[in-house]
Amino acid sequence: MVEENQNYTMNPPVMVVHGPEVFDAGDVERLITLLSPREVLVAGVMARTAARESGLPATCTDERPSILIRSLPDRAFLVNRGKTPESGRIFGDLVAGRLDDGLVHVECSNNTVYVWDRADVLLAREIAEKTGFSLTPAMSTPPGQGETREIRGCLPGEAVFVDGIVIGTATAGTVTLSIRDGTIQAVSGLDVKPHGVEKLLRKGLPDLEAAWCKSGMIRSAPPRPGKARAPRAGRIAVIDHCGHTLYQEIEGEGVCGVLAIGDDTTAVCGHICSHAGIPVFGVIDGDGDGIVEPGFAPGSVVVRVISGRDDDVGREVAAARDLDPVTWEEWVEETLRFLEGRGRIVIDRR
Repeated sequence: MVEENQNYTMNPPVMVVHGPEVFDAGDVERLITLLSPREVLVAGVMARTAARESGLPATCTDERPSILIRSLPDRAFLVNRGKTPESGRIFGDLVAGRLDDGLVHVECSNNTVYVWDRADVLLAREIAEKTGFSLTPAMSTPPGQGETREIRGCLPGEAVFVDGIVIGTATAGTVTLSIRDGTIQAVSGLDVKPHGVEKLLRKGLPDLEAAWCKSGMIRSAPPRPGKARAPRAGRIAVIDHCGHTLYQEIEGEGVCGVLAIGDDTTAVCGHICSHAGIPVFGVIDGDGDGIVEPGFAPGSVVVRVISGRDDDVGREVAAARDLDPVTWEEWVEETLRFLEGRGRIVIDRR
């Protein structure tokens, strides 16, 4: 036992964190104290938001957990908190199935350390002893092949996402999708949202095996406003129905505000940007799926179109209005005049 503990101390592992819930529930802070990882790496957009709000030392990435873990040369383990213990286990199964050497998976929803496939049993045992979690061996399911994809661990009534876009509502615990006749179709378990599928296909036919698929809210906790404030003048970042790409647009200098097109996109952008102090101008039409609790930085405005779709009106704004360089307050006033008679303000934080 002394030799194992010395090995852990001399070669501490990397903690790879998935999802915002592990930050919101206090799991990451607690595990950092107990496990003293060499580094904390964060996978995912909402996890990055929760990590920044927490103030804990962490390096944020846009990579998926399997890609991130595969890129690490040293010992690493995954930390996750599923919405239920079963969905947490399913997520670990999915990640492990994409790895060659197994996975040590710390599942906080039921205090379990899973040892998937050929994972580092010594590391898993050390983590279990330090945390008091139970140790459970498991075998992963190989990734699906072909043009069919199962999304497991759904709860009926939840929104179902493919590559960040809601394509429908789950009607069963497993949603099965397929590619047929040049489009994506629901085989079972999904009440399809045609407009969502249309938005997804606008980016091209997805590779279902590689696509990011999930169900449920992307974060259940409300955003925590921060002290940062965007510059008064700069460029406007445009996010069109792909809120998960927001960080790629707002990182660095020069962004004074965001034009968000779509109900869910506006909610996601408002949520993320509230901590960063970046105002959002949202164009919506009222078909949101409630995937995240919205919150908006000072200066934000949300307009609901009176007729037509947010897609068309939002793209018209993006095409007709100068996006760089501008002063946010003046841009908002001029854009509201541009939309006069075509929409009504539903949120105004000016």
